[in-house]
Amino acid sequence: MAILDGRPVSAADVLPLALTNLGHFTTLRVEADGGVRGLALHLERLVRDCATVWGADLDTGRVRAYVRQGLAGHPRPCVVRVTVYDPAADVGHPAAAGEPRVLVTVRPAGALPPPPLRVRTVVYERDLPEVKHTGLFGALHARAAAQRAGYDDALFVGRDGLVSEGVTWNVGFVDREGTVVWPQAPVLPGVTMTLLRRHAAHRSTTVTPQQAAGMAAAFATNAGIGVRPLSAIDGTGFPAGHPVLARLQETYAALPGEIP
Repeated sequence: MAILDGRPVSAADVLPLALTNLGHFTTLRVEADGGVRGLALHLERLVRDCATVWGADLDTGRVRAYVRQGLAGHPRPCVVRVTVYDPAADVGHPAAAGEPRVLVTVRPAGALPPPPLRVRTVVYERDLPEVKHTGLFGALHARAAAQRAGYDDALFVGRDGLVSEGVTWNVGFVDREGTVVWPQAPVLPGVTMTLLRRHAAHRSTTVTPQQAAGMAAAFATNAGIGVRPLSAIDGTGFPAGHPVLARLQETYAALPGEIP
């Protein structure tokens, strides 16, 4: 399912997005009851990023209407991606674009929680990390390289030597005292991470790969996967069944959803 400003999308509609890759998006999980955890945060992200990328306002009421239209008749749970882009964007004159449109796509959702991840650290920093933009080449290249090396995904370390985030997820840790630790670094402020920070005790600090290896547990978070254990970072293994991770999963599952 794909609609652009409420009508079926054509190849001509998305060709500019494919050729320029200039846009931003958010991805939300719609549960069986139709609720979306953190819906307000997803909408705030779209408004904030629209101002940053396009210098334009975004009508969230219009976005919600398009999401409802995209969901009509679609089995749930499912994952909805809302992409904001301007078909008039041109490689030579990107500043001339400023009338973004709303593309809504829907796909089936996987079961929660998904199996643990084995990840490999890689030195990489996303462009404009605070924006959830469509410029995914570097991140997906890192993921592909990690998978070819026998891992499931990649974990980014900045040029400053600090752990930051995963390819499409935030990373968190559990220290030896059982406290949740969020790395301090330039990262995308993920909706799932934000919700967990609001509802579960934690601390924030810089984390080096060496310090990460000394943690009691590690996990990934995003709207599609919830709380997903990391079973290994490089050569260091972690228990996927750590009790703090189970509590985080329970906390997240108990959060009420909002109907779009």
